[in-house]
Amino acid sequence: MDLTGRRLFVAVAAVVLLGGAAAYGAVAFAASRSVPLGSASTPLTAIEPDTVLFRQMGGGALHGFVASVDVDDPGGPRMTSDTPCDRLDADATGLVCLHSDLGLTTTFETRVLDRRLRVLESRPLAGIPSRTRLSPGGERFATTSFVTGHSYAGSEFSTSTMIVGPGDTDSGELEDFALIVDGAEVTAADVNVWGVAFADEERFFATASSGEHRWLVRGDLGERTLTALRDEVECPSLSPDGSRIAFKQNRSDSAQPDWAIAVLDLDDDRVTVLPEPASIDDQVEWLDDDTLLYGRTQENSPGDADVYTIRADGSTDPELFIEHAWSPAVVRP
Repeated sequence: MDLTGRRLFVAVAAVVLLGGAAAYGAVAFAASRSVPLGSASTPLTAIEPDTVLFRQMGGGALHGFVASVDVDDPGGPRMTSDTPCDRLDADATGLVCLHSDLGLTTTFETRVLDRRLRVLESRPLAGIPSRTRLSPGGERFATTSFVTGHSYAGSEFSTSTMIVGPGDTDSGELEDFALIVDGAEVTAADVNVWGVAFADEERFFATASSGEHRWLVRGDLGERTLTALRDEVECPSLSPDGSRIAFKQNRSDSAQPDWAIAVLDLDDDRVTVLPEPASIDDQVEWLDDDTLLYGRTQENSPGDADVYTIRADGSTDPELFIEHAWSPAVVRP
């Protein structure tokens, strides 16, 4: 991937969201100051392979900035940048960052940075940052934001999801793609799409919803289609070898969701629910072909979170991987 050469379409003005966004900004601002100070850190000035980048949590002066640890020593020394991000994804040559500017009026943007964390381009984001992913070859990236609402619970939310590519091109809203379920196109007005996971530069997986359905869909940029593969799948994440999809699945019968982590084997269509007792509202990351990383909020410390690891075959209980961290991104060689 070479993010340095990418040019992005930049809109005339940033989108400013009032009401829900203002409330989000106020809550986020307060939460970032309501938890203990995170770990001490040295400056992060460049992205290196064999590291994990993440959003620093823990409150204090470092809260919200991009940080890094060695993949083989996640509890060891960490480095923290001066780049703020709500959600991020990275590879060895650059970083895509969804950022909230919590000013008098809260605004949102997507930033693309090179490996030395210099901003190359930025573009307005339609709402509260939620998900972002880079494609395997780095030609494209996807973003999801909340236009209304701030949670995937229930149906009272609306998302904006698009894929940005080279040459100032983007996909437009993915909800405008043809959504095909059991051979028929879904034309309902309540369709939402979120949580893109790239298979390659043209094909991807995502979640599409309508009514009570949460479909895993296979997307095709050239054909502008979303084809439903199965129901009850949210925020897919494709393994590095392309054989399995990790996702979150609601195991609650009540109005309050309780999201389990599950893994779908694409060869035999078998689903394994992992032994994580907490409700995980995250798009998980693959540490390698057998291990997952994900953010888990701290139950007794609002505004703080940690990154945990768990085996994808369900053979182990979750283990703490990085304290005071969120939105992990593995930087492979």
